[in-house]
Amino acid sequence: MSTADPDLATPLPPAPPGFFMERVLTVHHWTDRLFSFTCTRDTHFRFGAGQFAMIGLVVEGKPLVRAYSMVSPPWDEHLEFLSIKVQHGPLTSRLQHIRPGDGVLIGRKATGTLVNDNLLPGGVLWLFATGTGLAPFMSLVREPETYDRFDRIILVHTVRQQAELAYRDLLSAGLAEHELLGEMAREKLTYLPSVTREPFATNERITAMIESGSLTARFGLPPLSPERDRAMLCGSEAMNSDVRALLEARGFVEGSNNDPGSYVVEKAFVTK
Repeated sequence: MSTADPDLATPLPPAPPGFFMERVLTVHHWTDRLFSFTCTRDTHFRFGAGQFAMIGLVVEGKPLVRAYSMVSPPWDEHLEFLSIKVQHGPLTSRLQHIRPGDGVLIGRKATGTLVNDNLLPGGVLWLFATGTGLAPFMSLVREPETYDRFDRIILVHTVRQQAELAYRDLLSAGLAEHELLGEMAREKLTYLPSVTREPFATNERITAMIESGSLTARFGLPPLSPERDRAMLCGSEAMNSDVRALLEARGFVEGSNNDPGSYVVEKAFVTK
């Protein structure tokens, strides 16, 4: 369910220091636990694909914010975010009720570890996501530089139910038809959705697919190796921890801005 056509006439309140006040343009409720929204973007707001910003609302006169990765690519004139709904969560219990025309806070500084520069270039880039951890990867797979830096990109997204496969249509077919990205996406991008609590073509968790070797085997690729593979992780703490351990057991080394490596993990993840 989507809502659009915001009321642009009502002035928004001024932003607190350190934030932009942006106007909600559209809201899409994927499920009763998942929604996304777009908002305006200040021309001074800069970010790289895969980064996050502090976003939220003014509550009782003070900013109530959490770290959210940008779903939108850096070249988009608007911003898009994907969020869970936690009924008693301090922020998401309120954020899930936003409507077009409302104001949202966007932190002025973007940051994050899931950026191309933190990885050594070349090879296969594996993007491992659970739930709303998909968000930064939606930005990365729409960033031309990602295709320039890696030979192939495989996005693995695991959720509990099919309805939670946000952006499935875009990843399955839409990007391949994109005017500017289509040729690159058709040549290099592969999307692998998996669902753990409903019948689906792939029911395995990411960890199980890595451990069994079925993940690489289904694509005719050799087992994961830091010599020819790169990885980005974004999802639940359990997934991040388990996949990190599996990668490091295979010799993968975590990268950073000062010392690019063979994998990176995003620790900022909205749970409330």
